[in-house]
Amino acid sequence: MRIAVLDDYQNVARDMADWSAVEGDAEVTVFTDHLGSLDAAAAALQDFEIIAIMRERTPFPRALFERLPRLRLLVTTGARNKAIDLQAAGDHGVTVCGTPSPGRSTVELTWALILAAARNLAAEDRSMRDGGWQTGLGWDLEGKTLGVIGLGRLGSQVAEIGAAFRMEVIAWSPNLTAERAADCGARLVTRDDLFKTADVVTIHMVLSGRTTDLVTATDLARMKPTAWLVNCSRGPIVNERDLIDALRSGAIGGAALDVYDVEPLPADHPLRALDNTVLSPHMGYVTEETYRVFYPGTVEAIRAWLDGDPIRVIAP
Repeated sequence: MRIAVLDDYQNVARDMADWSAVEGDAEVTVFTDHLGSLDAAAAALQDFEIIAIMRERTPFPRALFERLPRLRLLVTTGARNKAIDLQAAGDHGVTVCGTPSPGRSTVELTWALILAAARNLAAEDRSMRDGGWQTGLGWDLEGKTLGVIGLGRLGSQVAEIGAAFRMEVIAWSPNLTAERAADCGARLVTRDDLFKTADVVTIHMVLSGRTTDLVTATDLARMKPTAWLVNCSRGPIVNERDLIDALRSGAIGGAALDVYDVEPLPADHPLRALDNTVLSPHMGYVTEETYRVFYPGTVEAIRAWLDGDPIRVIAP
């Protein structure tokens, strides 16, 4: 039995969990480089019965399942993964299991990006390293309006921190009630009003068919020319082309992003060349504390499957 552990960018997977629980029954191979294309993934993984993936770093569409006839178990970190074709997994006899998933680290990165935007930290850091000093003016959070799209597990925590900064917190999502918003220290507003009045718009929605391209040019055009858009959820929730156009034209103040349509973000991607962006490499969940939940959960799921009693089954 062979186990592939994919996309271990930091080369820490073996240190984050005790793999001895499965190494007596299987050989573990860790891939630290992203496999990239479907062809590359199919060629590298064709001899593995078990594959462990880190979030959506390597998608698993039907075409990949069709080229991995030996695959029997796919373990994803987290309880769900939109990059896996679950119907195809079932059709090919592949069990898909998940792991526990803490969420605080993404909330904290959201605020790191907001603060970096407010104080122009990326540009000031570059200036300091180039021998310069102050280059511009920042802005205070106190008194500004925070617009939160989605008040679920993560969005509600972001809203609470916004209130601690003495921001006015407003919120919208398709099924949000005034009572739920108030419980999170926010005020329910319409979608149009959120984009029109917020100084910072932050997105905390799950990617689905309904939320793909949820934010488009129409929404961005309603924003203040000084307002910032923050996205630590999933890239396709915001229409990327519309966002780039708004940033280039100065229609909005800027964007602080941790997620993208294509990841890793291509080296020549236009977002990298814009000076009104703060960019991080999808690291909302990339902390030692989170990895020490993800990787032990992965080992636990593999061990349970090997013992004939799979746990946290997502599919079939």
